[in-house]
Amino acid sequence: MKFRAVIKKSGDWWIGWLVDLPGVNAQEKTRKELVDSLRIGAEDLLAMEVPFEPEAQMTTVIVRDPTWAESQVS
Repeated sequence: MKFRAVIKKSGDWWIGWLVDLPGVNAQEKTRKELVDSLRIGAEDLLAMEVPFEPEAQMTTVIVRDPTWAESQVS
């Protein structure tokens, strides 16, 4: 799975958040540590049980990568 992350250097820290998973954000001393923390945050959020009504259905929706994603540097 891929999620869009906004990351930036702020003083001595790297800060960032996942655009597609509200609530997943982090602050670390290095860019690598930040990206690792965001990945762990996403894994933790996605591992949570999702309660829903008994008559409801859970499904997935497949969306193609947007064209802008092809030009982004990781």
